[in-house]
Amino acid sequence: MIDKLEFFIALAHHKHFGRAAEECGVTQPTLSAAIRQLEDTLGVVLVQRASRFKGLTSEGQRVLEWARRIVGDTRTMREEIRAARFGLAGHVKIAAIPTALAMVSRLTTPFREKHPDVTFSVTSRTSLEVLTLLSNFEIDIGISYLDNEPLGRVTSVPLYTERYQLITSSGNSYSDRKSVTWSEVGQLPLCLLTMDMQNRRLINKHLQEAGVEVHPTLESNSMIVLFSHIRTGKWASIMPLNLAETLGFAEPIRAIPIVKPDARHLVGLVAADREPHTPLVSALLHEARALALSMDAV
Repeated sequence: MIDKLEFFIALAHHKHFGRAAEECGVTQPTLSAAIRQLEDTLGVVLVQRASRFKGLTSEGQRVLEWARRIVGDTRTMREEIRAARFGLAGHVKIAAIPTALAMVSRLTTPFREKHPDVTFSVTSRTSLEVLTLLSNFEIDIGISYLDNEPLGRVTSVPLYTERYQLITSSGNSYSDRKSVTWSEVGQLPLCLLTMDMQNRRLINKHLQEAGVEVHPTLESNSMIVLFSHIRTGKWASIMPLNLAETLGFAEPIRAIPIVKPDARHLVGLVAADREPHTPLVSALLHEARALALSMDAV
């Protein structure tokens, strides 16, 4: 039954029988048969079918909620038993918004020193993708904004407050200033993250509130692309203070605080809202709370 529920969760996520079967490591006929057996057991139709997947029925949506709970509890039980026998070990999957990637090492490094049998994978995702991956059991924790767009049902630990700086080269407009305003920054040739990133939506909001129409000269979902353009001396960008400090920009690159307003947004760790958490997630939440004490979370 647990396997069938996992197949069903994968199908709901991928909305495609073939891709769901590939993720689960079975053939498509095997997955299709398991879904039909699940429907027979429950006595309801879960999936709208034609020549291909068309969606879940209303009963399927309810079963999906229960499937996530049951599968989540089962995984927690298995990990807890394994941790009791062998100590904390396993693989942790983390998804973080691009502007938070540089601080992930402050969480993973001390954690692995305490638990050397734990390994990690870290991926860059949008804030929406972080929440989707959490709900589908595809990651263990995420790092995202906590105070701007709805999070849904998650457990969160505030880590730090994101503030913004103009990143530009010496000799460019405003490069000799101790601070700049949002309206001034809006007049520069900016390279920014793409609109699917919450950081970009926040920047747009503050620029628009300053009466500036946002027309970046370059957009990318990669921070590396933005950095490389800034280093040419021909482009400027808006980046969080903590990211600029982590990267340690040296001359001729300058980082100048943006004021009026001194905009701030809370970033933190998020995990699925379920009790009990897996031993790994519980330990990571504890580590995150310790980390927050050394950062500027409010």
